[in-house]
Amino acid sequence: MKHSNAGVRLPQGLFLLILAGLLWGQVSVGLAGQRSTPVAVGTPAPLFSLTLLSGKDIQLTDFRGKVLVLNFWASW
Repeated sequence: MKHSNAGVRLPQGLFLLILAGLLWGQVSVGLAGQRSTPVAVGTPAPLFSLTLLSGKDIQLTDFRGKVLVLNFWASW
């Protein structure tokens, strides 16, 4: 009777996939921390621009005088 190594490969592959995801997450969080500065409550938001999926660039100043809700989220 032969024994298959498939049962061993799956946990090793899963482990490597999880490890790679954790490393990627740590690198991306570390890089985000290097380029961002804290914003104090009650101070104006820092100026920034974004590119929409349509390719149009927008800036925070485009919404001056209007109510704007920004929702920043992450999946980690």
